[in-house]
Amino acid sequence: MIINETDPSRRYLPLVQQKFGESTTTTKDVTFADTVKQLMDDVNKMQIDSAEQTEKLIKGEPVDIHDVMITAQKARTSFQLLMELRNKGLDLYREVLRMQV
Repeated sequence: MIINETDPSRRYLPLVQQKFGESTTTTKDVTFADTVKQLMDDVNKMQIDSAEQTEKLIKGEPVDIHDVMITAQKARTSFQLLMELRNKGLDLYREVLRMQV
């Protein structure tokens, strides 16, 4: 990718977009950090929902045991995915640190 040094706001656009000034995306640009933050928020929401369902079951409120188990498993699986992504990110970081310059 050739970087357009005269216009810093267009620095990281693909070459075709730098050349012709086209924008293929009509929505707001989403960064990797935004994606990770959204994933963390979703996992947190699932954990909270699971805790609420479990608390309702313990209190004896009318809630289906299947729904409680499904929300708990969804929260557990999404948390495991988040941890695996974190571990892969740390492995990648360590690998980059080991690279010879």
